Amino acid sequence: MSAKSTAIIVALVALYAAYSAAIFVDETEYVIITQFGEYKRTVSEPGLSYKIPFVQTGMRVEKRILASDAPPEEYLTLDKKRLVADPITRWKVVDALLFFKTVGDESRARKRLDDLVLSELRQELALYDFGDIVGNARAPLMEKVTLRTREKATEYGIEVVDVRIKRADLPPQVQQSVFSRMKAERERQAKEYRSEGQEESVKITSAADKERTIIMAKAYKEAQTMYGEGDAESTRIYADAYNKDPEFYAFTRNLQAYESAIDENATLVLSTKSELFRYLTRPGKATD
Repeated sequence: MSAKSTAIIVALVALYAAYSAAIFVDETEYVIITQFGEYKRTVSEPGLSYKIPFVQTGMRVEKRILASDAPPEEYLTLDKKRLVADPITRWKVVDALLFFKTVGDESRARKRLDDLVLSELRQELALYDFGDIVGNARAPLMEKVTLRTREKATEYGIEVVDVRIKRADLPPQVQQSVFSRMKAERERQAKEYRSEGQEESVKITSAADKERTIIMAKAYKEAQTMYGEGDAESTRIYADAYNKDPEFYAFTRNLQAYESAIDENATLVLSTKSELFRYLTRPGKATD
């Protein structure tokens, strides 16, 4: 091998060694330097840093908040009902050295956190009824789970930001029976409301009919009173007219009798002394 080739190879090796020694640290991460698996130091400041090439390695750990989505699990509530909950945990690494020594990497950290959260959640859900968990008790319940999980996670160099339940529901195998009971209950309430409405309708109709009967009775009474007063007034007027001119009154009454009793097809056989012929045969006096 020529001297020139050797020089090129040495230069390439030196260049690769220099490149391997350089570490570019982002502001969103820590870099843990290890030597043959043994911890040496932590680089937390962003920028360019160095390590011994071919001997030391750098492991990158996120500074930003991470999320761990545990698989849905089935829990038992205080009132002995089964509940499926799907928790999600937000966390971040605050002590890179402790994190490296206890869990090693993000994958094992997520598994360890999921175990902690599921254990604390199971313990806390057992203290509440199903209705409270899906109602107003969920927020304070999850605060307690968050505090206890945060306390235990510090031994791994992790700070738990919060723990939340994405979904809290019944197991699929019992959902249909619960929905059927809910439907039956709603139908029972609907029938009850319809019955109450029908009862109220009958009351209103009865009251209206009673009011109508009273109004009709009063109207009939007033009408009969007015009819009676009219008949009395008519009789008085007739009496006054008769007293003023009895002869004229008798004459008009006879004319009305002629009009009522005689028409084109009528044939009457009467005595000439009949009162109907008085004004035809003996006019001049009301009576003989």
